[in-house]
Amino acid sequence: MKIIVTGSLGHISKPLTEELLSKGHNLTVISSKQNRQEDIEAIGASAAIGSVDDVHFLAETFKGADAIYCMIPPNFSEQDQIAYYRHVGKNYIDAIEQAGVKRVVELSSYGAHLEKGTGFIVGSHYNEEAFDNLKDVVVTHIRPGYFYYNLLNFASMIKHAGFIGANYGGDDRLLVVSPKDIASAIADEITQPATRNKIVYVASDDRSCSDIAKVLGEAIGKPGLEWKTLTNEQMQSGLEANGFAKALAAIFVELGEATHKGLLREDYDLNPPVMGKITLEEFAPEFAKTYNQ
Repeated sequence: MKIIVTGSLGHISKPLTEELLSKGHNLTVISSKQNRQEDIEAIGASAAIGSVDDVHFLAETFKGADAIYCMIPPNFSEQDQIAYYRHVGKNYIDAIEQAGVKRVVELSSYGAHLEKGTGFIVGSHYNEEAFDNLKDVVVTHIRPGYFYYNLLNFASMIKHAGFIGANYGGDDRLLVVSPKDIASAIADEITQPATRNKIVYVASDDRSCSDIAKVLGEAIGKPGLEWKTLTNEQMQSGLEANGFAKALAAIFVELGEATHKGLLREDYDLNPPVMGKITLEEFAPEFAKTYNQ
């Protein structure tokens, strides 16, 4: 198959590309950075260097593809994250229509079943709806949980405050997931025949925040590490103190509150996920390595 992968050689796109190449598929990887071309070609894929803001570039790259993996590149310089998600999603959709592609796997998120109250995941909700309106295109929406690597952001807090803190914590449960497990789920989906649109949840582990703190604490030599639940106001002021613009901080506060209330996992709990192989305990040494650096 000729497959187009967006997301350059990111956390998901690189292992996805490597897995698809190992199975004999023809891969083109889209990146906005010219200096990525050599790295992409070094692993055996073709590189297409251009911007997701350029619909003509996307359409030309998509032409002749059997399938496309679409993801929204993170861009926290955008103050209106929902508008940014919808803008890039529309660019993909316009390019898919122009190129005549018939099979798409789109990276969404758990919580995308809700149209409000989930921070920037609302953008994923709108994009799912928009992709579903494509005519004669079969779309799979991949809804992963909370990425393991997001836990790395707490390393500095642990060093300076001695605990993990957010406006979710304690007994609140997180669906944590490895990008490698997401990549494997995408590889399975994108290479299988499909006749209808569907949603696929992906998780690697399902643990309380207290459990996560315990496992990470043991890995870094801090047994008894706590994950404390902050107020929304504490979360907002903490993010702003760390350089987040007020509007962007508010998006993360809203997302955290949805996590605390269990809203993100409402639909997940009703639908069996694809369970990955990388447990929290297997991720913990990676966390410890980053923490100790």
